[in-house]
Amino acid sequence: MHDYELLSSETVYQGRVIAVRRDVVAMPGGSTAQRDVVEHPGAVAVVALRDGQVLLVNQYRHPVGRRLDELPAGLLDVEGEPALVAAQRELAEEAGYQAQTWHVLVDALTSPGMTDEAIRVYLARDVSACERDVQEHEELEMTAHWLPLAQAVQAALAGTLENATAVMGVLAAQEAVRRGFSGLRPPDAPWIARPEAAGAG
Repeated sequence: MHDYELLSSETVYQGRVIAVRRDVVAMPGGSTAQRDVVEHPGAVAVVALRDGQVLLVNQYRHPVGRRLDELPAGLLDVEGEPALVAAQRELAEEAGYQAQTWHVLVDALTSPGMTDEAIRVYLARDVSACERDVQEHEELEMTAHWLPLAQAVQAALAGTLENATAVMGVLAAQEAVRRGFSGLRPPDAPWIARPEAAGAG
């Protein structure tokens, strides 16, 4: 197989969360190609289940100009914070819940043709309410609600649940329920894309 050697690389944009890198890569047949890469710190999301229902949050997303139903989620933007700890923090901050039982549900590369963004989706069970730490900006108007998992799955299939992480999360959760939660990975399972964040803390 061809060795896709990196011939040159430069950061052309550095934002608050992301950076954009311009790479020149050796291609098969002796040619080269420019690839623009969005560098992303990674993220976590939580499928919280309680009594056959899944917890969704709703917030405004500026790039699409409307509010979306999503899973509680957040960036891996705290230096040295394990992914599980970040997921637990986001569940509490965004929705006001905590959970006793945690598993890795799925790991995904969100759009590997243009970004290195990786997300780990956890399954949280034995859920109870805790104090919510109100954040800022769009999160000031974030709401949380419980929806029967079957309805969330139907919304994904109908195209009304559009957030990619939420779609993959509820579909994977449905399969996990069908299997009686057997075969799920522990919360500190290895993570190919973000090995440094995989530990449980």
